[in-house]
Amino acid sequence: MVSKCRFCQTPLNEVFIDLNSVPPSNSYLTLDQLNKPETYFPLKVMVCSKCFLVQTIDFVDPAVIFSSEYAYFSSFSTTWVEHSRLYVDKIINVLKLGSNSMVIEIACNDGYLLQFFQKANIPCLGIEPSGSTAEVAREKGIEVLVEFFGHNLADSLPKADLIIGNNVIAHVPDINDFVGALKKVLKPSGTANFEFPHLLQLIQKSQFDTIYHEHFSYFSLQTIINIFEKFDLKIYNVETLETHGGSLRIYAAHKEFFVEQNPNVDKILAEEYKNGLNSIYIYKFFQKKAIKIKNSLLKFLINATENDKKVYGYGAAAKGNTLLNYAGVKKDLLPLIVDKSPHKQGLFMPQSHIPITSGDVFRDQPDYVLILPWNIKDEISTQLQYLKEKGTKFVVAIPSITIF
Repeated sequence: MVSKCRFCQTPLNEVFIDLNSVPPSNSYLTLDQLNKPETYFPLKVMVCSKCFLVQTIDFVDPAVIFSSEYAYFSSFSTTWVEHSRLYVDKIINVLKLGSNSMVIEIACNDGYLLQFFQKANIPCLGIEPSGSTAEVAREKGIEVLVEFFGHNLADSLPKADLIIGNNVIAHVPDINDFVGALKKVLKPSGTANFEFPHLLQLIQKSQFDTIYHEHFSYFSLQTIINIFEKFDLKIYNVETLETHGGSLRIYAAHKEFFVEQNPNVDKILAEEYKNGLNSIYIYKFFQKKAIKIKNSLLKFLINATENDKKVYGYGAAAKGNTLLNYAGVKKDLLPLIVDKSPHKQGLFMPQSHIPITSGDVFRDQPDYVLILPWNIKDEISTQLQYLKEKGTKFVVAIPSITIF
């Protein structure tokens, strides 16, 4: 049976990229699980020839991905926490939020962002399907509902002056249910802010490693406008961000509540049009970019191994699993990966079975450190400056092998 677009129901026939069958990228393994079978799911991404929504074919139940063992905790990135603090300071001023306002964050994770509204004495509520991260947010005194956001939950929620969703809308399998529920929860004069990686940047910078089972959709501004308009929500402003390799932050309001549209909207739409995102042609060459990166990474690792150079990985990120598993990298080429999150230390990467450890192993000076979460490479290289001073070189694979 031919799959249909999750937004407009057009049959999907155009392949954007096929990353083969792999385990979910955040399904880290314990020592006991190493000798047990792993569940693999196809990671094939299609593009709709009508609305140009780039999307995976659904194979994984979201409840399996965002389980009580979910291991991604936002607060372990100081760059991301600071990004969130600056956003909260800004939006409080822009929207004139105060003690009588209500802020709801969808996918609040461990409270990395809502903690700043809490400190400003602004009432807030988090919605988070993963019990492991929700518990950490609750320990900070933040009220959190362990639920998936959608119509089933919307009627029981308070109306919000501000609804936030940072890197969540890509995780939504039923995009129509999600945006329709958003319409119900937003106050008549409220604003919704969503941040998500910009599809244009993903294509231009060959960021295929940001594709994994957690991400059901990948958005251009034009496509997200079309989705919101279906539910009478207007995107009245958009900002470009450097996070996650190039993201957009949209500002949406009820269509019937007049808000003047910022020129940034038309500016970014024109850029997308200029670069061909409204034509199926541009989407046909992404697979070749991924193959080139895969081959370059393997050449680097094989050459380093043959020359007795020690290469360690850093950052057991989901994007790292996509990259390593697509390239077929195992422990013989990358013996270990360091991660500063205690929630990942002692576990193993899915499929590759590369062990995740603490930074203590850096006492054994590596020749190279392969930084897997390239989007925070500056933060990581600063943390590891002491290694560079002793001669270690840093490496990133996206958008091309770069040694610095």
